[in-house]
Amino acid sequence: MADTVNSLTARVHEVLVDLLTRGAPAVGTAGLNDVVARATALGPEGTWLVAAGHASLADVAFARGETDRLIFHLDAAVTAGYNDCVALHLPPIRPLHHDPRFQALYQRMRITQADLDEFFWLHREIQIMARDAQRATVDNIGRLDTGVSLLPQAPLPTREPNTLGVLVTRLDLAATQTALQQAAVKQDLRRSSDNVSLSLIDDTWDYARARRDAWHADELESHRLQAGAARAFVERPGAGTALAPCPPLGSITYPS
Repeated sequence: MADTVNSLTARVHEVLVDLLTRGAPAVGTAGLNDVVARATALGPEGTWLVAAGHASLADVAFARGETDRLIFHLDAAVTAGYNDCVALHLPPIRPLHHDPRFQALYQRMRITQADLDEFFWLHREIQIMARDAQRATVDNIGRLDTGVSLLPQAPLPTREPNTLGVLVTRLDLAATQTALQQAAVKQDLRRSSDNVSLSLIDDTWDYARARRDAWHADELESHRLQAGAARAFVERPGAGTALAPCPPLGSITYPS
């Protein structure tokens, strides 16, 4: 079957979730390289997927301490439209700001104020999702019920971006949401299974407490659903849509 943008987007999502779940050493880079090749074959409509593949290959190279390879892939990503200047201000990335090659590729990127607003929202949401996952793990300690709670998440923005690089980071957020949700469900299923076994073999199992735990879990999930919906991205009225250079290197504070 021939690739389409939608089918290849789904493939990139799958590869990113695998990387987040199992890590680069276990997954390797074959999937990302395959994505780049197949996206290139799509022509102009697949350019942003080429950027996504190269940006992720740059992430893998960074994790491995391969600076030259990181610069190579990041340069290719920028050529294909990558412009997430917020991501390039992550604290671990900042030492690279002194590299002339990094400075040169950063200066090539262009962005609009409206897209910059969304980049900040996307990265803030990644941080919020990670914290929510940690809180959910703590909240589930000692639960005696057999229910499984999802990890609610904010809806992805649907606005038409001014630059294609926004689509790359939306895909990163979507993969992060999926990976964290899968991990939360897997952990919850293990707890639920253990509690089912306990209820079958141990007459001391506290049914009343299990019911209370279920109600409490449902209440927490409802609150998280409401909080996720309330965090939905809202485009700022009057946000500029004219292309301009990214904010100066070093001037952005990464969202916490």
